[in-house]
Amino acid sequence: MKRVLAVVTNAAGLGEERKKTGLWFSELTGFYDVISRRYPVDVVSTSRQRVPIDPKSLAAMVPDKEARSYYLDDRFMKQLWEPRTVEEIAAEDYAAVYFAGGHGAMEDFPANERLKEIIRTVYENGGVVSAVCHGPAALLDVKLSDGSGLLNGHVVSGFADIEEKLIRMYNHLPFSLEQRLKAEGTIFKQSNLPFGKCVAASGRVITGQNPASVKGVARRTASELETVTPGLLQKSGG
Repeated sequence: MKRVLAVVTNAAGLGEERKKTGLWFSELTGFYDVISRRYPVDVVSTSRQRVPIDPKSLAAMVPDKEARSYYLDDRFMKQLWEPRTVEEIAAEDYAAVYFAGGHGAMEDFPANERLKEIIRTVYENGGVVSAVCHGPAALLDVKLSDGSGLLNGHVVSGFADIEEKLIRMYNHLPFSLEQRLKAEGTIFKQSNLPFGKCVAASGRVITGQNPASVKGVARRTASELETVTPGLLQKSGG
């Protein structure tokens, strides 16, 4: 059976001021809720430490019954309280890898070489690579076996500069995700209005702009999983 790997940040602070951040909770649960109905999902993090959850995402959970139900589910939450790490899994076991966001992802995803290995392995094995909001930070500077960039030529999305400025986070960022994605040779796609839904499905690379886009990313990932046969596709496919 095809399995899906969901990766979450373990960074609790952002920038020089170490502003409180972490995982944006609904970006994990929204994806998990859709995918786990069809495929087993394993949740891992970049560290064994308890996964920090962005305080603002907890506030956003108040009207979100789905996210709240997962937060109250001890069996689900144990995956965040005592997370497995990316070093403990075999990338070959997964047909897809997904990166949830939260500003913390900008701190521990981009320079993590193990994440790059997992992405490259899943993609070159014919699997799906997906991410939402700040999760696409994991896809930066990922090189395939032939030396080409994973994202080069793809249409992608992610949390946009205008959104960072509107929530007054732009000056605290270690870098602009939008500009870094563009520098990878991509076409950056965003919604007509800030915080609107936006999903960019570019072959087997699927990205979303913000928390409103997570369900769309999950559904598109599930749809793509129905068509791929990991291990049988050409490495250059997608």
